[in-house]
Amino acid sequence: MGVRSTCEARVMSWPRAVALRTDRLSLEPLAVEHASEMVAALAPQDLYRFTGGEPPTLEELEKRYRRQSRGQSEDGRAGWSNWIIRPARGGSAVGFVQATLTREDAGLVADLAWLVTTSEQGRGVAGEAASAVVTWLTSMGVGCLQAYVHPDHTASARTARRLGLVPTTTLVDGEILWEAATTSMTDRQEGAG
Repeated sequence: MGVRSTCEARVMSWPRAVALRTDRLSLEPLAVEHASEMVAALAPQDLYRFTGGEPPTLEELEKRYRRQSRGQSEDGRAGWSNWIIRPARGGSAVGFVQATLTREDAGLVADLAWLVTTSEQGRGVAGEAASAVVTWLTSMGVGCLQAYVHPDHTASARTARRLGLVPTTTLVDGEILWEAATTSMTDRQEGAG
């Protein structure tokens, strides 16, 4: 058993997802047990129009959730915070929000993603859930938010705008990088002086 360096210990420490609530929604930290109900929520083929791929099987989802619920990548260089979205009054899961955390020179960066099942789209669920996650992330010290959005996915672009993200000129795998710093302009100006 060796001694862990301070730098290594810092890389291994990531904020863990906690339960979040909004007026209409309950966000539960991801657990393997969510796979059985999420396989139905993720079944509509329309959900993959912009991202490609196929609906996951129960076995694939259980394997994915087992890995994601660890809260970090195998090498510890990325933190994973994932939430299942359901109505606050109870009921079936309707989607998810996830944040992949990395450390860069500017501090913690969160790469956001969201998905809401087709029957719940158009009701502001993704924006409301992702806003709750962004509020929590900023309270955890995240200094930069980003998301990749397909250029034709107007609903996801609206959600990104609601989160305060703006499109950049960066295109990765056919998706536009949207980003925003969570610190205020005053904070950035004071830090530069």
